[in-house]
Amino acid sequence: MGSVIDVALPENSYQIAIGHNTLDELGATTQGLSEGLSGGQKLGKLGKKVLLVSNPVVFDHYGARAIASLESAGFEVFRCILPDGEEYKTLATIQKIYDTALENRLERSSTMVALGGGVIGDMTGFAAATWLRGINFVQVPTTLLAMVDASIGGKTGVNHPQGKNLIGAFYQPRLVLIDPLVLQTLPVREFRAGMAEVIKYGVIWDAELFARMEAVERLDELGYLGESLLQDILVRSCQSKADVVGKDEKEAGLRAILNYGHTIGHAVESLTGYTVVIHGEAVGIGMVAASRLAVALGLWDELCDRRQLALIAKAGLPTKLPQGLEIEAILDSLQMDKKVKAGKVRFVLPTAIGAVTITDRVSADTIREVLSKMY
Repeated sequence: MGSVIDVALPENSYQIAIGHNTLDELGATTQGLSEGLSGGQKLGKLGKKVLLVSNPVVFDHYGARAIASLESAGFEVFRCILPDGEEYKTLATIQKIYDTALENRLERSSTMVALGGGVIGDMTGFAAATWLRGINFVQVPTTLLAMVDASIGGKTGVNHPQGKNLIGAFYQPRLVLIDPLVLQTLPVREFRAGMAEVIKYGVIWDAELFARMEAVERLDELGYLGESLLQDILVRSCQSKADVVGKDEKEAGLRAILNYGHTIGHAVESLTGYTVVIHGEAVGIGMVAASRLAVALGLWDELCDRRQLALIAKAGLPTKLPQGLEIEAILDSLQMDKKVKAGKVRFVLPTAIGAVTITDRVSADTIREVLSKMY
């Protein structure tokens, strides 16, 4: 059972391949990449050198299979194993990728393959975007969050001590290869974090997906989903992101809706040093806050707020702010958000299940009032 989704862009279009055991087809699929889809920029044939970037845990599980697949397709594979965790998503870590690329003489026709979650994908993509001013890049996401969100759309980058993802570039992969079977080794906490992004798509774009999740008794562990629902979640989430990115590749307008839950979520992440809550948990908290802000502004009703809250709780995600996190610190952090325009924070707020709006008319007092009730 497999699906292929087209990410149609003015240049550098690519495909998302979703299916069981696609990891074993990595080499053949990479080898078969065309010279750009219809309307795509001609990037030429891939060279034989591949740099596989991963972290120790993922590499122990899947590194040998990925390398074997690539080597069987005739690629010469090098590896760069980076420490695991958001706190390592820095320019200092990127330097290790550059050093490995230099040591093994990667060329413009060479390829970097990201085997891991969102952190590995973001860093590998940024390294690929900047090494020799841009080389080929393939995403092989191994977490639910990376599969449905981080691996798609070309956002790459690293964190600055003062804020998340402040250093980066838009750089599209040549291919995204998703094997749902690798989720069987994903820790439960990471699975739940990925469900936050799935719920996000239900709120901002896909009311039917939202309803499907409401109909399930539990969403907090992989085993409760079943093969059919998991495939539907992956396909519908990836299609939602592909639809939005296809309409607005570089966040000139519509794409900003993908930041639903991320504005306050990113502040919570950075203020807690990326160690107290992980990304998906922060997004869950951010979605609760955005929903309450929408209620306060009369954009949607208490029933919708309760429906979203129930879904977030069903996925086993936190719905309250971490204890000890000061509201004023959050307000200060919001000013560092990438979406600030002319000094005003822009929030993505829901108006109905499946629809959101973007507004900069949220007062600091309203934010304080909402956050004060979230401990």
